[in-house]
Amino acid sequence: MKLNIKRFLLIVNLQTVIISGLAVISTAICIHYKYEAEFPLTLVATSIIFPIVFSIGGAYNRREAALREYAAIKGYLRAIYFVSRDWIENPKPENVTKMSTLIFDFFNNFRILFTDPKSNLIENEKKVYDNFSDFSLYIKHELREEGLSAGECSRTNQYLQKMMVSFESIKHIYQYRTPRTLRAFSSLFIKILPIIYGPYFAFKAEEMSWGLEFVIPILLTMILVSLENIQEHLENPFDQIGEDDIKFNVEKFIERLNHTTGDAD
Repeated sequence: MKLNIKRFLLIVNLQTVIISGLAVISTAICIHYKYEAEFPLTLVATSIIFPIVFSIGGAYNRREAALREYAAIKGYLRAIYFVSRDWIENPKPENVTKMSTLIFDFFNNFRILFTDPKSNLIENEKKVYDNFSDFSLYIKHELREEGLSAGECSRTNQYLQKMMVSFESIKHIYQYRTPRTLRAFSSLFIKILPIIYGPYFAFKAEEMSWGLEFVIPILLTMILVSLENIQEHLENPFDQIGEDDIKFNVEKFIERLNHTTGDAD
């Protein structure tokens, strides 16, 4: 129950209350002064519904693309770890531990980069690139010195290369958003249309029982603002605020490398 309430409050917030209040006041004034008009509801669809649904679709596709690349990075990390542990006949325990530490450091810096504000991007990005360099040096020195063949080292380097490509893809998703002008356009009309439509709500009030004339502006506002809030939460799938954000569970991932837990990632 608490979880459902929390999810509801993510999309129905203070902005919903304020705009609903202004829409009700506008409707009440129009009813009092008999200021009525039958506005076309197609204006709401063309100026708000279509742009916001388009933005939600774009934000959702970005999130799905980030999830695919995130899954690829986790797969490549596991593959590199298994190379250090399983591809060598008698691997040194300290080298296997070192690889586990390198993965933890990388994954932790990876999480910090994408959950921090973009103003810290350059500083956090350097740490991730340092981790890539550490992986490369590990392949060159530790794995080769333990007898991993040149072909197998080359294959491991390909895992690292693909992991870097996936990282760059996620970074670009983090840096770039859906069209800002389109979002600004729909956001503006979401805030003003419920108020401007006061004469329309007053016109419809004649067909309703007392008190129900304010239900339409409240419902319309809740629908429009909720759609905008859903889009905003999907826009940045890394900020750890929305219910649909990408979760970075570093500790559990490291545990799963050694199969010490049966929980899902």
